Amino acid sequence: MTNILLTGATRGIGAACVTALSSQSVVGTGSADGDLADPATPARLWAMALDRLDGRIDVLVNNAGVFEANPIDLDDADWSVRWARTMQINLTASAELCRLAVLHFQKSGGGRIINVASRAAHRGDSPAHWHYAASKAGMVAMTKTIARGYARENILAFAICPGFTMTGMADDYLASRGGEKLLTDIPLGKVAEPEEIASAVRYLALEAPASMTGAVIDINGASYVR
Repeated sequence: MTNILLTGATRGIGAACVTALSSQSVVGTGSADGDLADPATPARLWAMALDRLDGRIDVLVNNAGVFEANPIDLDDADWSVRWARTMQINLTASAELCRLAVLHFQKSGGGRIINVASRAAHRGDSPAHWHYAASKAGMVAMTKTIARGYARENILAFAICPGFTMTGMADDYLASRGGEKLLTDIPLGKVAEPEEIASAVRYLALEAPASMTGAVIDINGASYVR
């Protein structure tokens, strides 16, 4: 049985991951367990998961995140506050959990980290979402750094970069950017379902060979290929 800590587990991709990983021991966290905008939350979530999983975590899945507009014509203070909030939730909280995971895995003989980033990490995003793209690019760079730095200790790290996925965040964005017209940019002609992303999470958590460490998997209907 694999012990897994999964953030952002209450809806969308996270909820699909809970289902995909139902044969394992999963602690799924959501906003009710703590606000990741609070710098103290990641350590609390890690401690809670360790307690529920009898002191051993094998896999960390950083899935929680926010997608909030931050137009450049806001006043300076508001723009900076929104930038910092997205960075704290999407990148810094994930980094803090990764750090705790690496320290734990060094003592337990290894483990896996899966960071759910975004197509925006490579392609960028809308003019109101510089901060979102930057936070997800940071997640990818962090994943690669962990993979290179700790592979010899059997600590593996992977990233997934979804394009549009049928979650609450994507629904709002599609509506704001013209809905169906946005699909013309996706050669497949449809956005991904959460279950498709969850299948990749499950594979990386349980089946992917160690030699795949550092891999970044794109799931975007060929809307961005590299």
